[in-house]
Amino acid sequence: MIDLKTFENLADQPLGDFAAKPTTLTEGQQEASSLLWTSADGHTKIGVWECTPGHFTADRTAAGEYCHIISGRATVSGPGGQGESRDIGPGDLLILPQGWTGEWVIHEHMRKLYVISASPDI
Repeated sequence: MIDLKTFENLADQPLGDFAAKPTTLTEGQQEASSLLWTSADGHTKIGVWECTPGHFTADRTAAGEYCHIISGRATVSGPGGQGESRDIGPGDLLILPQGWTGEWVIHEHMRKLYVISASPDI
């Protein structure tokens, strides 16, 4: 039997404790998250994440990520701030394909729904 899951009001979804952002380039930047669901094969994860303002690096070489922005504003660009950049905010959907690396600059405290999906052959 398939078990259906429903999550309401993601803007108020409780998160874990805030902790230092491991890939930050801004001293004191913190993040928190709540994992909502993991596929049976472990290749897909869905959760809610928050981060305080600052600048950090991101590496999506092992898995792609789909981000629906709930609140806050940021600019996302390629490594070293080079290449394409996108300004994102509430209601936006950002797709970071598997293989992407780059940087985020959080301008306003951000909350997003994320879906991380890894290819089964990685």
